[in-house]
Amino acid sequence: MEQTDLRAPRILIAADRSSAGKTTIAVGLMSVFSKEGNVVQPFKVGLDYIDPSYHSEVTGRFSRNLDGFLMNRHAIIEVFSHAIRGADIGIIEGVRGLYEGLESLSDVGSTAQIAKMLHTPVILVIDARSITRSTAALVKGYRSFDRRIDIRGVILNNIGSPTHAAKAKEAIEHYTGIEVVGQIPRNDSMHLAMRHLGLVPASEGLKRDSAFREQLENIEDIVQSCVDVDKVLQIAKSAEQLPRVKPKAFVSSRRGQVAHKRRVRIGVAYDEAFNFYYHDLFDLFSLNGTDIVFFSPLHDEEIPDVDGIYIGGGYPELFADELERNHSMRDSIASRAQTGAPIFAECGGLMYLTESLTYGGRTSKMAGVIPANTNMVNKRVIGYVAGTTIRDTVIGRKGTRFRGHEFHYSELTDLSNKPKFAFQLQKGAGISDGCDGIQVGQTLASYSHVHPLSYPNLAANFAESCAKLKDRTTHSTRSP
Repeated sequence: MEQTDLRAPRILIAADRSSAGKTTIAVGLMSVFSKEGNVVQPFKVGLDYIDPSYHSEVTGRFSRNLDGFLMNRHAIIEVFSHAIRGADIGIIEGVRGLYEGLESLSDVGSTAQIAKMLHTPVILVIDARSITRSTAALVKGYRSFDRRIDIRGVILNNIGSPTHAAKAKEAIEHYTGIEVVGQIPRNDSMHLAMRHLGLVPASEGLKRDSAFREQLENIEDIVQSCVDVDKVLQIAKSAEQLPRVKPKAFVSSRRGQVAHKRRVRIGVAYDEAFNFYYHDLFDLFSLNGTDIVFFSPLHDEEIPDVDGIYIGGGYPELFADELERNHSMRDSIASRAQTGAPIFAECGGLMYLTESLTYGGRTSKMAGVIPANTNMVNKRVIGYVAGTTIRDTVIGRKGTRFRGHEFHYSELTDLSNKPKFAFQLQKGAGISDGCDGIQVGQTLASYSHVHPLSYPNLAANFAESCAKLKDRTTHSTRSP
């Protein structure tokens, strides 16, 4: 990868709290800039798959995640520089409140940490419902809390009237000197559909809701008419130049080079039920000798001709009946597992590989690769994980340290007496008492989601596992 001039215009959309409206405002800004002919590269702070799906939909470029718990500053800058190539502006959506992170006395894992690492000016979204002069106190407090955060503008959301807007704007600009660059009225069009893990993913919304596209267009129209987009661009262009870094992740490893000579194919489950993926991993697969072949456990009859399978997270519980009815696909996956094809599955993928899934009083058959059943419960498991591999797996050697996250409402029941766990978590719940990553043959399935920059050589290791299977298969067919 060429070292990139990182004086790219960039802005970070933060908020005073969760549900202040930063996602819809960030998506609206991305859409407006894209429609005006700018190439927009979106980013999301934290480990989120769903908000980035909206970013990608309106910009036409895959959104990238930036997380200060999983990645050091070098990695953050490398991901940013890798993604920003060819873009006119980078728009980063924050997570929760500006200063919310892993700990109470540090900014690790927070939006503020990313703003400082990337020296990016911040526009702060304030939920102004029922407050006017108090908005100035909020902005002043957020600015003084950490003077290294460059808050350059404010967008007021949930404005009730012109008088409300005028008072809040006057107070903020008088007491803080920070310009109010947008005032968005209360409007039902600015509320995107939610469910238990957050927003409905954009790909699903577009397929299943005829009014979904219209809602995205309404958000764009509201943001364009209520935000000073030229001022936002001016602020983005003021971002200072970042130091160049030598790429460490986005390079082909020795193992990847070996796999590259044999060019393997990995089947990736991608449809309404499975769509939680970090696109950086796909880039690293490509660098390490892998062709990605997408398939649908919902709609396709069987696994395509591939050397390995990756099933990411998603909402299999919402499509359990359809997944059960597609028995040929379930049989195909079970057959490939039995023949030793490397399979890597995360969360929703883990649930799909179990014997059955129970949700809403109904039990549906799943692929039956993992000797356990999945039950949806009214208990949320969410947070970072940190662990060590205690076995060799298809994604790495024993003793590998990694970080990731877990986010689910399910649990595994009826586990076999001695399940082979591959992960021992020092932080996180996992499948059972801090153990995660059930291994059955060449199948590895876990509740932990891992970002490729938090798991050393994940892409290269999985590519090598697939290449070994390819070699065995080729040798077998050539033997007399």
